[in-house]
Amino acid sequence: MNAVDELADRIGISAACRELGVPRSSWYRARRETPPTDRKSRSRPDRALSEEEEKTILELLNSERFVDLAPRQVYATLLDEGEYHCSWREMYRILGKHKQVKERRRQRQHPTYTKPELLATGPNQVWSWDISKLRGPTTWSYFYLYVILDIYSRYVVGWMIADRESSALAKKLIAKTCDKQGIELGQLTLHADRGSSMRSYPVAQLLADLGVTKTHSRPYCPDDNPFSEAQFKTLKYRPDYPSRFASLAEARDWARHFFAWYNRVHHHTGIALLTPYDVHHGHAQAVLDRRQQVLLAAYEAHPERFVKGPPKVPALPKEVWINPPSSP
Repeated sequence: MNAVDELADRIGISAACRELGVPRSSWYRARRETPPTDRKSRSRPDRALSEEEEKTILELLNSERFVDLAPRQVYATLLDEGEYHCSWREMYRILGKHKQVKERRRQRQHPTYTKPELLATGPNQVWSWDISKLRGPTTWSYFYLYVILDIYSRYVVGWMIADRESSALAKKLIAKTCDKQGIELGQLTLHADRGSSMRSYPVAQLLADLGVTKTHSRPYCPDDNPFSEAQFKTLKYRPDYPSRFASLAEARDWARHFFAWYNRVHHHTGIALLTPYDVHHGHAQAVLDRRQQVLLAAYEAHPERFVKGPPKVPALPKEVWINPPSSP
């Protein structure tokens, strides 16, 4: 390809390739495969900045005074001070050459949080808890609803409404609920988001004393605590949910009726349309068997209405995950 290179200097690449019968693609391919040190070096343009000038400009852009400013701002500031080094476009080129077209000041490095992966195959293995605000009687007044939910059965094992968010109140609720459910050492994992009460020292110390493992969601990841979020949505979308509660007593009375309905009457889609009470207390299979008998009786009475054969009740999930591990 040296002959093409020599002729191309006089008549151009296309004409040289035609003259010598060499496809241009072959010439370009050979040029790409040729190490840069073997190619004919290009002379540096006379108007180009010297390496020393580029170094000076880069140091200026990275100085404490200009490190947070865009090149246009630096360019204009220096002009106002009667100083010129190069155009702001050239400043961008220099920054790009050194891979600095970004935040040039060293930014704070946030810690890497591990994605929680929690598995429950039965009740009282993994609980999720959270706190939600309920509107009070006046603007900017709130009551605080604490709810502890079993993620396998969706059963609300404990709840409380208070006039403030407090780690002491959270500690009291968790201790009372663990005692009521007969939680043993090493049996339970308690999951929550990263609220101040959830991460407080009193709660952490209580869980350590009870032998309960605690986990937390990653920051700004509501999907890491989906069961509590879904339960609060069910609560606030109830037809009789008031826009405001007149008093703490009224809020507690409404919640008492709601959780009785939620645990014992509400047929939850995620648990084969069973109630959380039946799943949590081991009645699920008996209920499913009765439902299956009803469906079989309907099938025997009118088999023509069931084109896919005898109907079957949905099965109760064998396991429930918070963030199931990704398939390899």
